[in-house]
Amino acid sequence: MNSNLTVMKSFFLLGFPGLSPKYYRPVSALLFFFYLAIAVGNIFILTFVVCEKSLQKPTYLLFCHLALNDLTFGTLTLPKIISKYWFGDGFISFHGCFTQMFVVHYLGSVTSFMLLAMALDRFIAICFPLRYPVLVTNNTITVLCGFAWFIPLPLMLTIVLHTLTLPFCKSNVIAQCYCDHISITSQACGENINIVLVTALCIAMLCLLVPLAFILFSYIFICVVILKMSNATGRMRTFSTCTSQIFITCLFYLPRCFVYVSNTVGFSFSLDVRILIVLLYSLLPAAVNPIIYCFRTQYIKQHLIKKIKTSRFGIQLNLSFL
Repeated sequence: MNSNLTVMKSFFLLGFPGLSPKYYRPVSALLFFFYLAIAVGNIFILTFVVCEKSLQKPTYLLFCHLALNDLTFGTLTLPKIISKYWFGDGFISFHGCFTQMFVVHYLGSVTSFMLLAMALDRFIAICFPLRYPVLVTNNTITVLCGFAWFIPLPLMLTIVLHTLTLPFCKSNVIAQCYCDHISITSQACGENINIVLVTALCIAMLCLLVPLAFILFSYIFICVVILKMSNATGRMRTFSTCTSQIFITCLFYLPRCFVYVSNTVGFSFSLDVRILIVLLYSLLPAAVNPIIYCFRTQYIKQHLIKKIKTSRFGIQLNLSFL
């Protein structure tokens, strides 16, 4: 048994190492408003779809699952780094850090499988439109989302439990705004560290690249079908039904691919820039996705405008009787 395992009582979140103390409050305020954007936007999507019966269709149920995922991710990562810069509390317990690491990688993997389900939804809707009402129902989407939530669970637990077997004999400083696998294992030592890193990398690639391969295949096939349409208006209308999913998928995958490719070709970032990039590609989609749902999805936008107009009419009507 590794006696060093009990030495590390807590970790310290470094955040942005080059940040001057005079900017701590403004940064904490910015992160707080960023979290508010995530919370308000995603809670709005969940509430709007749940309350609006006409929106309880497969595509919008997928949006709800993704919104729940984004809301959970922001809630379990941002408050700690906000408290670091607002109250000077940068310490997180040993097991709390591992819990946060599990949540970060688990929810990221769930998002990947959710995007796969969204691509499958559009693939069937555009390539097999006559079979869509039969193949894609609310029950089908519920099952697919259930798999998306369940499949990464044992995989991420494997990563966490495997990492817990390492002795931690280096610094307790986490060079990141939240606990992740790379930051934690960089403080570990022992003969098995390479095995832990390779295992985690293989699982991460499985959760990212397998869904991405299917997503690329789906959208390539969709583009082929759309280009074969003779009616230009029909092509644009059909393509517009999947633009929101394409935007969301690009926001999730492109920054990650950029970081992985940059590391592979030997292009290095400063520590502050690397932390900022990781924070942005982790949290920016969670804040932007609700805007994409509302303004890139015609059905939601139309219902939202209708609700606003109805509310204004109701207010005007009440005022006329005063």
